[in-house]
Amino acid sequence: MKECRRSKAQLMQLINEVSFAVNDMNLYLDTHPDDKCAMEFMTDKIRIREEALKEYAMYYGPLTIATADDDCSTSWDWVMQPWPWE
Repeated sequence: MKECRRSKAQLMQLINEVSFAVNDMNLYLDTHPDDKCAMEFMTDKIRIREEALKEYAMYYGPLTIATADDDCSTSWDWVMQPWPWE
C-alpha cells in the first residue's frame, strides 16, 4: 500500500490550526482551570501539533528548535534549509 504524504502546505495549515487552538485554550484555561473538557481538548491538540511538527521536520525541515534533532549532521545546518514561506 502506497504511503500518502501530506504536502508542505497541508502540514503548515494543520500546524497553524492546531497551534491557534492550543494558544486559545491556554488563554481559556487561565480563567477556567477546572474545565476538564477544555483540558482534554487542549491535550489532544498538543498531541496533534507535536505529530505534525515531527512529520513536517522529517520531510521539509524543522520549524522549531525542538524538531531540529538531527543525529546525522556534524554541523548546525538546519537554518540553511528553506524557510516555511519559501
